[in-house]
Amino acid sequence: MSSELQKRCTIIAEVAQAHDGSLGTAHAYIDSAARAGADAIKFQTHIAAAESSPAEPWRVKFSYQDATRYDYWKRMEFTEQQWVGLKSHAEEHGLRFLSSPFSVEAAEMLKRVGVAAWKIASGEFNNVPLIDCILDSGLPVYLSTGMSRIAEIEDAVARIRARCELTILQCTSEYPCKPERLGLNLIPVFRRRFGCNVGLSDHSGTIFAGLAAAAMGIDVLEVHVTFSREMFGPDVKASITTAELRQLVEGVRFIERARWSHISKDQMASELSPLRSIFSKSIAARTDLTAGSKIEAADLILRKPGTGIPADRMAGLIGRTLSRGVRAGEFLSDSDLAAVELAEAQI
Repeated sequence: MSSELQKRCTIIAEVAQAHDGSLGTAHAYIDSAARAGADAIKFQTHIAAAESSPAEPWRVKFSYQDATRYDYWKRMEFTEQQWVGLKSHAEEHGLRFLSSPFSVEAAEMLKRVGVAAWKIASGEFNNVPLIDCILDSGLPVYLSTGMSRIAEIEDAVARIRARCELTILQCTSEYPCKPERLGLNLIPVFRRRFGCNVGLSDHSGTIFAGLAAAAMGIDVLEVHVTFSREMFGPDVKASITTAELRQLVEGVRFIERARWSHISKDQMASELSPLRSIFSKSIAARTDLTAGSKIEAADLILRKPGTGIPADRMAGLIGRTLSRGVRAGEFLSDSDLAAVELAEAQI
C-alpha cells in the first residue's frame, strides 16, 4: 500500500468571522473544533486600515451595527496578544493554528504569532507584496482558487512552489455553493496538471461535498463552521454546524479506511465461513422417505442452515438410493446414501 494512499486528509474548521468580533466566541470555536476531531482551526486576520477603505461595498448587507464594510472589519480585529492566546489555546487541544492574512501587516503579525501554514484567498492572487511576505516564511501554503482563472492559477503555482510546499484547493466563491457548482471534477485535474497536493475549500453548507471529495482522495478539506444555522453572520448559510463537523470527520475517516483497504475475495470468503453456514442452505427431505427408496426431485427441499449436504449438490442426489429412512424436514447427509452410489453423488 503506497504512502500516498495512506495519507490522512487534513480537516480544517474555518471559523472566519463566525466569532462576530467576540474573543470569547473565537475561543469557544476552538473547543468545539477539537471535540469534533478536526485537525486544524482557521481564522481570518483583518486589519481594517491595512486592507480596506470606507468605499468597500458589502458582499451581503447583514450587519445592523456596522455602517460600512470597513467598520465591520474594524470590529473583527483582535490584538496581537489575543491572537497569541488563540494560537496557544488551539495547540493545547492538538489543533494546528491557521489564519488567512489580508494585508502585509496582518501577515507580519501572524509570523510573530506563529502559524502552521498559510491560506491565500483567491481574492489575493494579485496581491504580490502579501504573497511575497508569505513565501518568505517558507511555510506550507494552501492556495484557494475560488475566483481564479486557470492562467492565474498557473502563475501563482509557479511563484509559490519554487519556495514553499503547495496545496491547491478547489473552491467556488458562492455562499452557499450549489452541488453542480462545486467543481469536484477539477480536483484530479489540478493534481495531474500541477503534481501537488489538492483539496476542497467547501461553501456548500453540507457535509456531502466533503465526503464526496474525501472519496476522491483529497489531501485537505476546509469547511466553514457555525454553532447553529440561527447564528448571525455572512457565512452561516455556507457553513456546517459543529455537530455536523463531527459527523463529517467521522465520515472522512471511515472513507479513508475503506479506500486504503485491499482485500481478497477468497480470503474474505474463508474468514466469513461461519456466516456462510448460517445463511446458505442444505438439502432436506420434503416428506417421510423410507430406506431403499430412490430419491426424486419432489422429495427434496432446501432449508437453512448450510451445515448439511450443500444445495448445489441437489441435482446429483436425484435417483440415488437411501440407506436409511428419513423423516420429513430432516437434513440429508452423505451417510444416508447407499455406499455404492456415494462416490458417484460426490463427483
